[in-house]
Amino acid sequence: MRKSKSRSVERLLRYCEFVKKRLEEGKSYVFSHELADLVGVSPAQVRQDLMVFKIVGTPQKGYPVEEFYRVLSDHLKSGIKTKIILVGVGNLGRAILSYFIKRKPNLEIVAAFDSDPQKTERIYSGTRILHISKMNDFILKEDIKVALITVPADSAQIVADQIIKAGIKCILNFAPVALKTPPEVFVEQLDITLSIEKAAYFANKEAQ
Repeated sequence: MRKSKSRSVERLLRYCEFVKKRLEEGKSYVFSHELADLVGVSPAQVRQDLMVFKIVGTPQKGYPVEEFYRVLSDHLKSGIKTKIILVGVGNLGRAILSYFIKRKPNLEIVAAFDSDPQKTERIYSGTRILHISKMNDFILKEDIKVALITVPADSAQIVADQIIKAGIKCILNFAPVALKTPPEVFVEQLDITLSIEKAAYFANKEAQ
């Protein structure tokens, strides 16, 4: 159920971003088949996704863009700023900090944490880097609910246990290891190496 819900939310986010661009371009309508092509599902799945929002479209014109964006952005709380922390300021962690800066106004990495004193007590790409010993108090004080884990695999579970205890409810895990977490904690596993290996597999298979 959690995976199904996650995929549904991902589609809604992509619909919303697509419709926002349409709105900025001055377009008035969008068709379900356009949204279906965007996310790789059938137009029927798009209509099912949108059924709960009661956005009325027609076969001739499609869905009204302005209403579509207003309803979905309200549902997705895209106007609410979410504060995020990052744990592990290695190469990947720094790359994410650099990539993320000013990309999404409603999402902000407010601090990063590391155990290496040489990396802490400084600013990187506009983000404060603090020692990991300060992390729990920071999470509690700032009411942080989302964390990115970019530490080595052998440290990921220890970090996950620590941040969950401090109040984190959602984790994006970039470490190549499956985390054991309580059922109420949402975990998105982002294994970059595995994704590259999958791409290599299909590339080699096509070459045969």
